Amino acid sequence: MKLNQISYFIAVAEEENVSRAAARLNISQPPLTRQIQNLESSLGVMLFNRHWGGMALTEAGTVFLREARNIQAMIDLAVDRVRRAGRGEFGRFDISVYGSGILGIIPKIIHEFRLAHPEVDVSIHWQSKEDQILSLRHRTINVAFNRFVDPQSDLIVECISKEKIYLAVNSLSDLARLDSVDLRDCSEENFIMFPTKGRPGFYDKSVELCREAGFVPHIAQEVGDITTGIALVASGFGAAFVTESATAIGVPNVVYMKLDELPGTPTVDLSCIYLNGLISPILQRFLDIARSLADRSSEP
Repeated sequence: MKLNQISYFIAVAEEENVSRAAARLNISQPPLTRQIQNLESSLGVMLFNRHWGGMALTEAGTVFLREARNIQAMIDLAVDRVRRAGRGEFGRFDISVYGSGILGIIPKIIHEFRLAHPEVDVSIHWQSKEDQILSLRHRTINVAFNRFVDPQSDLIVECISKEKIYLAVNSLSDLARLDSVDLRDCSEENFIMFPTKGRPGFYDKSVELCREAGFVPHIAQEVGDITTGIALVASGFGAAFVTESATAIGVPNVVYMKLDELPGTPTVDLSCIYLNGLISPILQRFLDIARSLADRSSEP
C-alpha cells in the first residue's frame, strides 16, 4: 500500500464516483481506477461495490475510510511539523550557559524566544567553557553563552553584551562608605578571585585591572564560582570584582561599588557561541532575537 493510494481512496469514497474523484485529484480516470484496484488487491478485500451510478463503500470500505482519514490526518500533521521545523518554528533547542551571564541578558533572550516560539522545546545546560565547545562540536547543544572565548575557525563568537565591572565589598568596610571606588586606593585590600577554571577568564581580567591601577592584588581566597565569592565578601574575607549582571545577587552585608574610570575601561564581554556554517532555522530565529534585545539594551 502506497501513501498516495490513501488520498485516492478517500476521494473516491467521498465522491462516490471515479470520474468526479479524478477531477478533484486532477488526474485522469484510468490511473485512478488502477490505483483503487491495486489497493484492494494489497488489502485482500473489496472496498467498493461498483454499480451503474458510481461506487458505494462495502462494510470493509467503511472501516477503511475511517482509518484512512486518521492516517491522512497524521500525515498532514507530520508534514506541517516538518515544514514548521524547517522555518524554525518547531523542534528542540539546547542552550548552554555558565557564570553570572545567566543573571543578566540571557534570561531575557530565552524568555522572549520562548514567547515567540512556544512549540520549540528549549533545554538549558550548565557547562564549563571547555565542555561548551566540545558539546557544540559534537552538536549536542545549539548555542552557548560565555566570556573570554578565544576565536577558533569552526566557531562564531559574537558579542551580545558589554557589562561594567563592579567591586563587591562588605558593607562594614571603609570602601562601602564611598560613592565609587578608585582602584588605585585598593592596594592594601584583600581580594577574592573567581572562577579558578576556564582560563583565561574573569580571574585574569580582575588581576589585570589591579595591575592597571598600579599594584599586584593580594589574593586572600580563590573560589570556583561567583556565588561562593560573594558569600566570602559577606563574611568579611575581602572584596571581589563582579560583572554588572551579578549585582542582581542580593546578599546581606554586601554592597556593589562602581569603579572610577581606568585607562582600560572596566567592562567585560558576554558572547554567544555557535558553530560556523551550521545555522539552522531555529538558531537563526534565536540569534535574531538575541541581537535585537542586545541592541535595545545598549540604547541610552
